[in-house]
Amino acid sequence: MTTFVLVSGAWHGPWAWDRVVPLLERSGARTITPDLTHTPDTGLHDHVEQVLSALDAAPDDRTVLVGHSYAGLVVRQAADLRPERVHHVVLVDGWVGPNGAGMFTLASDPFVQVIRASADGGLIPAPAPELFGITDPDDAAWLGERLRPQPLRTFTDTTRLSGAVDRVPGTGIFCRPQTFPFERFAESVGYRTIPIDGPHDVMLEHPEPLTRLLVDVVEGSKTGSPRLS
Repeated sequence: MTTFVLVSGAWHGPWAWDRVVPLLERSGARTITPDLTHTPDTGLHDHVEQVLSALDAAPDDRTVLVGHSYAGLVVRQAADLRPERVHHVVLVDGWVGPNGAGMFTLASDPFVQVIRASADGGLIPAPAPELFGITDPDDAAWLGERLRPQPLRTFTDTTRLSGAVDRVPGTGIFCRPQTFPFERFAESVGYRTIPIDGPHDVMLEHPEPLTRLLVDVVEGSKTGSPRLS
C-alpha cells in the first residue's frame, strides 16, 4: 500500500489537503498530513524534523513525499535524510534547488524585499487568497479564515543536502499558468515534469485532477513512466 505524506506550503496547514485526502484514501492509499509549526522561532530545519517524524511513523511500505510550494524545500531535505524510507518525491508548484538553496536564494529580489518589509516579529503575514489564485468567493473566504503567518526563518534558512535525495525518483507537477518558474525548478534537480491547469493552490480548486496525477505518478514509477489518464 502507498502512503502519501502531504506537506503544506507557506501560510497553509494540513487542512490545505482536505479535498485531496478522501480521494487518495478512496483509491486505496494512506495519507499523513503533518501540522508544521508556525511560531516566530521556527525555521526550515524544524519543519524538516517534523516531516521526518511523520516519515518514521509511516508504515514500512511505499511512502511518497508530496510538497506544495515552499514545502518542496522541506520534503527534498527530508528525503535526503531518509532516502531508504521514500519511494518517490512529488512537488506541487514546489520551490527547490541544489544544496544551499532556500526561498530567498531562489526568489527574485523584489519578492525578497516585499517579504522582508512585511515581516513583523519574525512572522510574515499571510497574503490575500487571490495571490494563491483563489478567486471563487466561497473558496477565498474559506482560505482567508485559515491562512496563518509564516515564520521568517523558514524563508531565510537554506537546505543542507548530502546528495542522497538524488537517488530518490522525483516528479514536479507545475500549475498553468505559472506564477513562478516551478517547471524549471523541478527540471534543475533532475525531475520529470507534468503540467496541470489550475491556480497555485490547485489542491483546493481542482482536487480530482491533482489526485489522479498523484496516483498515476506512483503507478508510473513502478514501470518507469507516468501513466496519465
